[in-house]
Amino acid sequence: MVTETMMPVNGIQVCVETFGEPADPPLLLLSGDGGSMDWWDDEFCRRLAAGGRLVVRYDHRDTGRSTCFPIGSPAYSGEDLMNDALGVLDVLGLPAAHLVGFSLGGGIAQRIAADHPTRVLSLTLISTSACSGDPDPAIPPPAAPASTLIAGSPPVSVAARPLPEIDWTDRKAAVTRLITEIRDRGGPFTAAEPHLRRLAERIFDRSADLAAGRRNHRLAGYGPPVRDRLRTIVAPTVILHGTLDQRFPAEHPRELAGAIPGARLVWLEGVGHELPPRAVWDRVLDEILHNA
Repeated sequence: MVTETMMPVNGIQVCVETFGEPADPPLLLLSGDGGSMDWWDDEFCRRLAAGGRLVVRYDHRDTGRSTCFPIGSPAYSGEDLMNDALGVLDVLGLPAAHLVGFSLGGGIAQRIAADHPTRVLSLTLISTSACSGDPDPAIPPPAAPASTLIAGSPPVSVAARPLPEIDWTDRKAAVTRLITEIRDRGGPFTAAEPHLRRLAERIFDRSADLAAGRRNHRLAGYGPPVRDRLRTIVAPTVILHGTLDQRFPAEHPRELAGAIPGARLVWLEGVGHELPPRAVWDRVLDEILHNA
């Protein structure tokens, strides 16, 4: 069963969708910086639900169908993004959930686990960092060509190419840019152009203001650093990280794994800074469901 609804959360409207049976253990998916719920593939969500979980995904404020704010003037802080996640659980009547966060979503999940440990049943951190709230984390210069990677090897650091500003209200331009960004961050398993185009078109068509989240999330800041409190996290934690992740090279997941007690670090060979592509779904789903 799939249900989408608008919910009042912390004085705004948040679009929330659930997959699965209400009686199953809840699993909350947290999207990345400026990312709506659409980034979590429908089939991926259905397979998680088939594993006996009530899967919850939602649009961050300033993304998708949730409340948007004037571009450049977000009337909220980074802490509000965390409180929105907790607010979604509250409205659904869920005292705690398994948290699965990608990039910024992983940073939000870390903060919830550190500040509100009773709300977290388990923690899955995907392509994230202890400084995942930093707008522009340092990216070291290239280390080696991707062809030299072997199983279990660390990410290769390469400089991201700068892209010009575009008019995000122009559907064609916005869809083309989203496809380009996904490809630039991805790897050999990144989906083919037809799939990426469908995803980008869906993101554009569901977004009240596509430019808002991309600008406002970073302007809002990300709250006090959580790095010094990672050792207080008690939730079972697995860290899934692509070997080709350009935004958060090897030192980022290694720091997380060393700081969070009992955390396991699992490398995803050939994966970039992206939601796990279909080629690694079996591994990723097994890790999430086993950890949860």
